[in-house]
Amino acid sequence: MNICFLMYPWEDIDPENDTSLALIKECAKRGHGVAMCTPSNLTIRDSVTNAFCTVIGRMEKVPSSLKSFYLKATLREEMLPLAGFDVIFMRANPPLDPIMLNFLDSVKDDVFIVNSLQGMREANNKLYTAAFGDAHSNIIPNTHVSKNKDYLVEQIKDSKSDKMILKPLNGFGGSGVILIEKSAMNNIKSLLDFYITNSDGTSNYVILQDYIEGADQGDVRILLLNGEPIGAMRRVPGSDDHRSNVSAGGSVQKHSLTKAEKALCKQIGPKLVNDGLYFVGIDVIGGKLVEVNVMSPGGITYINKVYKTRLQEKVIDFVESKVVDKLQAFDRRVRLRKTVDNA
Repeated sequence: MNICFLMYPWEDIDPENDTSLALIKECAKRGHGVAMCTPSNLTIRDSVTNAFCTVIGRMEKVPSSLKSFYLKATLREEMLPLAGFDVIFMRANPPLDPIMLNFLDSVKDDVFIVNSLQGMREANNKLYTAAFGDAHSNIIPNTHVSKNKDYLVEQIKDSKSDKMILKPLNGFGGSGVILIEKSAMNNIKSLLDFYITNSDGTSNYVILQDYIEGADQGDVRILLLNGEPIGAMRRVPGSDDHRSNVSAGGSVQKHSLTKAEKALCKQIGPKLVNDGLYFVGIDVIGGKLVEVNVMSPGGITYINKVYKTRLQEKVIDFVESKVVDKLQAFDRRVRLRKTVDNA
C-alpha cells in the first residue's frame, strides 16, 4: 500500500510528540510506501494532479523510538501522481486551504482520503459544532459567532456568567483563545477591534462562548476512529495560562470517559462517519462539546505515553481495511461488467 501524507513540512515535525510522525512510522513499519507533501506542493502536469513529494526510503529495520525514526529516515524528492496512491492522509494544519481541496477533487474517486473532502469543507472550522446543538440538546455551550461588535458586546452584558471565552473562528492549537470578564468591560471593544478588524479593511468572524465551570481544571481530548472513541486524555492548563492545549504549555493526565462523555460520542459518532470524518479529535469540557478537530487531530503520542498503548496501530488497521474494501468493490464491478459485456 502507498500512502501520501498531505501535511506540514518534515522539518516542522516534533520528533518526540508528533501524531503525524507516529502514523508515518507505523506505515513504514508495515512496509507501506510513504510520501509526504505540503498543500503548496500540489501541481498539475499534463492534466494530471501531481505533488512534489518527499519520499521516505524503505528501512530494513524501523527504529523503535519515534525520534530515532525521524533522525534515521532517508528522504528524496520526487514528483508523483496523487491518483497512484492508495491513501491520502490529510494532516495539514488549519485553516483549510480551499485551493488544496480543489486539487484533490480530481482524485477523490481514485484514492481513499482521510478525511473526506466534503466532510473537511463542512467541518474545517469551529462552526461545525453548531450542527450538534438544537433546542432539545445540551451538548454544546451557548455559542455566538459574529463580526458585529455591538452585538457581541450586548451578548457579553446579557450573559448570566461573569466570564466568557473569545476565540478566532479559524484558530488552532489554542491560538487566540482568551478569557474575558464582565469586570473588564472597558477593554472588550478594543479586544473585539483587534480580533475582528484587519489592517486591510477586511474582517474576521469570532466565536463567543459561555464559560463552562471547571474549565480552569482543563479539558478532555477524545480521539474518535470511525465514530468510536479509541483514546482520551485530560489536558491541564499550566500555572500561568488558562489554555489546556499541550502546545500552549498544558500537561497531560490519564482520563477514563465519563457516562456523559460516552453518550456524547455515541450521539455525534454517526454524523461524523456519515460526513466522511473518520479520524477526529474532539475537545470536551464538563460533558459539553467545545471543538471538533478534523484536519490534523493530535494526541496519539501523549495518550500512548500515559496508557502504554499504540493508537496508531488502530488507525492504520482501519485505513488498510478501507483500502481493501475499495479494491474489492472495484474488482466486483469489473467482474459484473464483464458478465454483461459477454452476454
